[in-house]
Amino acid sequence: MKNTEVLIIGGGLAGLTAALDLVSNAKQVVVVEKKPYPRHKVCGEYISNEVKPYLEHLGMDFEPWSLPQINNLQLSTQIGKSISVSLPLGGFGMSRYALEEQLYRLAMEKGVEFIFTSVVDVDFQENQFEVSLLPEDKILAKMVLGAFGKRSNLETKFSSKNKDQKSPWLAVKSHFIYDGHPENLVALHNFSGGYAGISQVEDGLVNLCYLARYDSFKPVGDIDEFNHRTLCKNPYLNEFFNKAKPRFEKPLSIAQISFGKKTLVSKHMLRCGDSAGMIHPLCGNGMAMAIHGAKIASKYVVGFLDQANMSRELMEKAYQNEWNAKFGRRIWWGGKLQNLMMHTKWFNWGMQTVTKSKTIMEAMIKRTHGEPILN
Repeated sequence: MKNTEVLIIGGGLAGLTAALDLVSNAKQVVVVEKKPYPRHKVCGEYISNEVKPYLEHLGMDFEPWSLPQINNLQLSTQIGKSISVSLPLGGFGMSRYALEEQLYRLAMEKGVEFIFTSVVDVDFQENQFEVSLLPEDKILAKMVLGAFGKRSNLETKFSSKNKDQKSPWLAVKSHFIYDGHPENLVALHNFSGGYAGISQVEDGLVNLCYLARYDSFKPVGDIDEFNHRTLCKNPYLNEFFNKAKPRFEKPLSIAQISFGKKTLVSKHMLRCGDSAGMIHPLCGNGMAMAIHGAKIASKYVVGFLDQANMSRELMEKAYQNEWNAKFGRRIWWGGKLQNLMMHTKWFNWGMQTVTKSKTIMEAMIKRTHGEPILN
């Protein structure tokens, strides 16, 4: 039976970031991930600059990529009324396909071990974890981080709050060739039952990712037809779909995305990334929040392993307190902004009002973003 100091369940942004942070602090790390890299994921693929210094500290080199630098946000209503404001921190565009591949390679170089399989169960007894893997393997670990994603089967196993919670949201994502979208712009276009984000990533490609209520999509049942019937009623989206050329054979999609409050510690396993909580996609910094959350979790794991007098219970409480202090209000504001966009009448009125004072919109954006984090 294999032994390790830290086992991380899930090799997405949070899992990879935590692995890099922990191995940089001389910890033995094993990451268990279902699928090999690289792979595309449903994601807005705009990353707030708040996490860029930290990623560079971990060894990530962005210079060779010549990534689009994004400093402007455009919002539009269903009928095409729009407003543009500057982003206080700005960010950059990079696909999950490219970013996770680079973080994975960096983690491998630094000595992180990866096992590509599924976790069946996590058992905690006698102050250590026993993690069961498919087909019939087990790993012992002093600490376990749960960085599994939006739709992991482990969510229902370990969450005491979300077992019966169903989400009405469907997300769709694809890459396009399209020269009509400015490199420095991330756009959020409202449509009946949802909203779509558009921004550039590496190699001049444009990422479109939208969130729709499933009850709006279900009567149509086909993504292309839904795009034509519903999204294209927004003039901006209509122009995009008429001129953009898709790069994917078919769009990626996931259903039942939950934005509800989640459990930060399950049976002594610290949860981070989407497993800990998600901000609504329209806020544009879900990727940054996953990375920052992994940094917080890693700090407490290192402290617990290095300080013999730190109890596990004290460490878990400190982690929960800091996570809530950093992200609780941001998630709350994200929910309020989403509710506003989903109510057509109020959103149209709000757009007319905010147009007269861009400072108000910039203040709302700031409430859903954090300050730059360093090492």
